[in-house]
Amino acid sequence: MSQRDQISIGNQSILWVAGVGVGLLTLTFVLGVQVGKQSAALHRPVQKGVEEELKDLPEPLIDQLKIFEGDGPDKLVLTPKVDASAPREAPKAEVKPAEKAPKPEAWTLQLVATPDAAEAKRVADKARAAGFATVTLKEKGQVKVRLAKPAGRAAMDKAAEKLTKAGFKPFAVRVE
Repeated sequence: MSQRDQISIGNQSILWVAGVGVGLLTLTFVLGVQVGKQSAALHRPVQKGVEEELKDLPEPLIDQLKIFEGDGPDKLVLTPKVDASAPREAPKAEVKPAEKAPKPEAWTLQLVATPDAAEAKRVADKARAAGFATVTLKEKGQVKVRLAKPAGRAAMDKAAEKLTKAGFKPFAVRVE
């Protein structure tokens, strides 16, 4: 064989080819990730505006948020400037209406909330057998079993300990 028919590749050439190959693969990967992000952004639903989000809120919450809305910028009420050198007036005593004594909070323990009426009946029967009077409520598609007599939070915590020992998983609910 002649010198022309032989090809010799040195270590340096192999390293150079491997480095270029790794660089090209890295570049291809990064560009693919960028294209994927842009494609995902095009398929993402448009974000809602604040007005549309407020429309999705339940009505009582919307009524509560209305107190934060002003009458608009055209009806701004400006407060008068106070002159620091002017004599001060004595503060007027405010007459407050007679305040009612705060009503103590009433609590009860909820034993279960389930869509299955048979399960709720089973839990209520088990609680009655353990010596606890219960009441069953239907609320938003759920059947809820709670203790019949509301009391203060401390009394409910003691009852919760007894119910836990009896095999229940109660949690406190404020009675309105």
